[in-house]
Amino acid sequence: MTKTGTTSPTTTAFYVQAALSFGLALAAVTGGIAYLPVDGWIRGFLALGMLYLVTSSFTLAKCVRDRQEETSVVSRVDQARLDKLLAEHDPFNTPAV
Repeated sequence: MTKTGTTSPTTTAFYVQAALSFGLALAAVTGGIAYLPVDGWIRGFLALGMLYLVTSSFTLAKCVRDRQEETSVVSRVDQARLDKLLAEHDPFNTPAV
């Protein structure tokens, strides 16, 4: 029998922890760049590098998620085909001669 409902492998607590951890890390790096004793253009360069790193991290996470969802869909289609074959199969049916 196949599952019809979709369940998330992550809990709400894990999601909140990950979001808070990301926010704290981003705030710490931003504060560190803001209070760095260097010229403004160096701060700007570091801030731009940090923004590039954050956006590329989100892009990478989305690509990984999309790849996993694609694999999951293929697996579900294969499982549905197998379920259909098993449902249609009659082991007691003898072929007519």
